[in-house]
Amino acid sequence: MDEVEFMRGRVYGADHDDPGPRAGRAYAQLVGGPLDGLLLDVTDLEAPERDRGVSLATEMGRYGTGGRAAYAPRPGDARRFDWRGDVP
Repeated sequence: MDEVEFMRGRVYGADHDDPGPRAGRAYAQLVGGPLDGLLLDVTDLEAPERDRGVSLATEMGRYGTGGRAAYAPRPGDARRFDWRGDVP
C-alpha cells in the first residue's frame, strides 16, 4: 500500500491509533495538494470560519516542516475543501 492509499479515509490531526471518522461529527474531504484524500473535522467551525477556509500544518507541502496547506470550501459543495496552495 502506498502513502496516498494509506492516507485516504483518515481524519486530519486524528490520533494515529484511531484515524477514522467518528459518529456525530461533520467532515469535509480535502481535495488536491499534499493532504488530498484526508477528511477534515468541520463540526465546530462556524459558517464564517468555514467560508474563509483553513490553513493546515503539514510537512508534505512545498515548504516542508513548518509549512501549511491552504484549503477553502468548494463553491456549491461545502463537503469538499479544495487546495489553494502551500504557504510558509
